[in-house]
Amino acid sequence: MVNSPNIVAVVLAGGEGSRLHPLTEHRSKPSVPFGGRYRIVDFVLSNLVNSKIFAIYLLVQYKSQSLIEHIRRSWVLAPIFPEQFIAVVPPQMREGPEWFQGTADAVYQNLRLIERHAPDLVVVFGADHIYRMDVRQMVAFHLRSHAEVTVAALPVPIRLASAFGIIDAAGDGAIRHFHEKPSDPAPLPTDPTHAFASMGNYIFNTDVLAKALREGHRRGEKDFGKDLLPRLIQTQRVFAYDFSENRVPGVRDYEEPGYWRDVGTIDAYFQAHQDLLGAEPKFDMFNPKWRIGSSNYQGPSPKFFRAEVDNSIVSSGGLIKGARLRNSIVRSEVLLEEDVELDECIVMDYAVLRQGVRLKRVIVDRYNTIEAGDHIGYDEDSDRRRFSVTDSGIVVVPRGQCTDTRADGVMFRYL
Repeated sequence: MVNSPNIVAVVLAGGEGSRLHPLTEHRSKPSVPFGGRYRIVDFVLSNLVNSKIFAIYLLVQYKSQSLIEHIRRSWVLAPIFPEQFIAVVPPQMREGPEWFQGTADAVYQNLRLIERHAPDLVVVFGADHIYRMDVRQMVAFHLRSHAEVTVAALPVPIRLASAFGIIDAAGDGAIRHFHEKPSDPAPLPTDPTHAFASMGNYIFNTDVLAKALREGHRRGEKDFGKDLLPRLIQTQRVFAYDFSENRVPGVRDYEEPGYWRDVGTIDAYFQAHQDLLGAEPKFDMFNPKWRIGSSNYQGPSPKFFRAEVDNSIVSSGGLIKGARLRNSIVRSEVLLEEDVELDECIVMDYAVLRQGVRLKRVIVDRYNTIEAGDHIGYDEDSDRRRFSVTDSGIVVVPRGQCTDTRADGVMFRYL
């Protein structure tokens, strides 16, 4: 294997995201907005591009239109270099009428796309997580270990470990056992409070991947974690790469080392937003040495009139008129009228909050108008009759229906 291998990346972005409902009622999980101006998919794409991996296939499936539009607007690489691309690939159904039946099946259905580039390595990453990662460091580990398959992994709290593939690895990283979402996950030998979990990010030698996928297809296998990895461990050199050792330039001392979040539930999604706030956030979005790319929004800067803003993020195009914000994130082209109060809230693009609205621990999806004097997040019984409410009390106001209109100088847009 050469020291500078030819790499093709496959990003699995077809996740339905049922646990993020109602934010995924009209969009796939990778397309869910995150932070002030991003979508969840932007993080994996930024990691790949910052790692100088420019040949990327993005496999989509469920409710993919908003994701397709986002990629079209935001992720055009240099068209004069044909080897640099981010190509959106829906199910081709070349093997029959079925959509992608699992992670391995999705890659198998697109194996010919991969092989025509004759890559040395295939990087298969998920599109569902918030993190920074220098993928080239994982590639270097793969080459140094003479691995044929490498799985990115990190310690997770034992109480959460049953949601992941759990790895038993030797001191050099060689994987001895892999258990997909076990009901009773084994803890780390050195830390009984944590287990070693797969991040769902893999590197394969191309020949090993192609052979495993074709054999797996004959055997009816559908998933990497459930089917292919446990089988490959028996015959191939499969190693775990410890993500906690990954070092990205520009990360500040106060940030959480090896920050990685699976934002697959409303509570996890909400908490990850809180991690962006504060003078010393756990995950600082401002890092010029490892930029997170997203849409090139052309709207104006936000405007503030008699507003009180404490520990909050307000994005472009907003109009904040006499409102009070605390520990909140307000996305593009949001109107907050007089006497609006937000406390630990996420307000997505093109929403209007009328005079006197009070929100506490509320997520407001796009295109909503919250009428004057409405209080949400203060009466759980009332909130549950109207909206989705998590066990921890976070209220989600689903996406509204206002599209392609103007309201009080704030432009509303489709998607």
